[in-house]
Amino acid sequence: MQSKSHIRVAVIGAGPSGIAALKNLLDEGLDAIAFDRQNDVGGNWIFSEDESHSSVFETTHIISSKYLSEYADYGFDDFRPDIPDYPSHDQLREYFQAYARHFELYPHIRFGCTVQHCERDEEGQWLIRYEQNGEEHQELFSHLVVCNGHHWKPRWPEYEGTFAGSYIHSHQYKRAAPFAGKRVLVIGGGNSACDVAVETSRVSAFTAISMRRGYRIIPKFFFGEPSDTIGEKSKWIPLGIRSRLFDILLKLMVGSNRRYGLPPVRTRFGQTHPTINDELLYKIRHGKVHPRPDIQSFEGHLVRFSDGREETYDAVIACTGYHIAHPFFDRNLLDYSEGKVPLYLRMMHPEIPELYFIGLFQPIGCIWPGAELQSKIMAREIAGKWQRPDSIAQLAQREADNPHYNQIDTPRHTITVDYHLFKKELLKHLPKDYIRTGARNTVE
Repeated sequence: MQSKSHIRVAVIGAGPSGIAALKNLLDEGLDAIAFDRQNDVGGNWIFSEDESHSSVFETTHIISSKYLSEYADYGFDDFRPDIPDYPSHDQLREYFQAYARHFELYPHIRFGCTVQHCERDEEGQWLIRYEQNGEEHQELFSHLVVCNGHHWKPRWPEYEGTFAGSYIHSHQYKRAAPFAGKRVLVIGGGNSACDVAVETSRVSAFTAISMRRGYRIIPKFFFGEPSDTIGEKSKWIPLGIRSRLFDILLKLMVGSNRRYGLPPVRTRFGQTHPTINDELLYKIRHGKVHPRPDIQSFEGHLVRFSDGREETYDAVIACTGYHIAHPFFDRNLLDYSEGKVPLYLRMMHPEIPELYFIGLFQPIGCIWPGAELQSKIMAREIAGKWQRPDSIAQLAQREADNPHYNQIDTPRHTITVDYHLFKKELLKHLPKDYIRTGARNTVE
């Protein structure tokens, strides 16, 4: 084990996962620095009118409730007791920045830094090259913690032909106003697609949404409570039974997709990411959003659909997800852009013990509580208070081969975990009294 005087940790990113990683490293008395390309804490929750890192738009609200989206060490009530059940992007940005101030993280963050390359030297140290204010720098660190997120490199769909109108990805979409009076086609059935379809329908001449398969559209409230808190109350039920019960409840509350002109759901609960949206079905039944099947081809402004329908559009917005990308690594070191991601506890590289990934998972729920627990385990290991198992390579592969949900084979469904099961697995590696310390160095 290295002495603390020889430990120096680099954290890439000061978004929700990065600040949790930094806070817990500092809690253990470790020398840690976070690098972030922006000018403040918040990651993609810092709304910008310009195309940038940000994947939120003007009206974005979180899709998990505040009750299951807060840090254990600094909850929403610690920040502002009046935060609504589903906070806006601006309230979340303020929350993350308040967290950073509360734990005095700002002196340990270098803003305006773009990490360009990370490589290990012959002694196993990390050489980090980064650019700041037009100048290039490089520094050595003993450990590297990657928290750059996985919602920033757009994944584009492929269709025959070329669309002649405005063709953008949801990453570029910021507000509905530019689509006023236009015919708009939204591609996708996930959360971004449904939000964009709803928002553009308020101002457009016509909005349609094209889905290639059936999606579960789950309302944000069941019986007057946030829908994820209903799931919280049933977490004691085995996952397979719980999933079937959720499907039954959803059918009772919402009905079949066919009633809304949407493709039927042909998967079991958990095989795809559910879509959390209260307004799409309302807009469809009020004639404001028009369901369409998968796209067959483009020709100028003409769009041909798989059912033979042909329509013209002024704009197409592809809400088709993101690639997992780590451009600062050589691809021969690692490449998680496609396929499975074999990391122990979804964070520990099986062959490089000085490398961690915090938040590189997609729960059916919120990422941040799990990322906080990962950060605590990571920081304790670096501080010499926790030891990883010898069979980490086999355990990492087992996690990749045996996910919580047997999801469909698409790039989007490679890092999914069940929110409650994953937290339970992480908590096994922490002392029972470790959570909610609130201050540094209070737990040994």
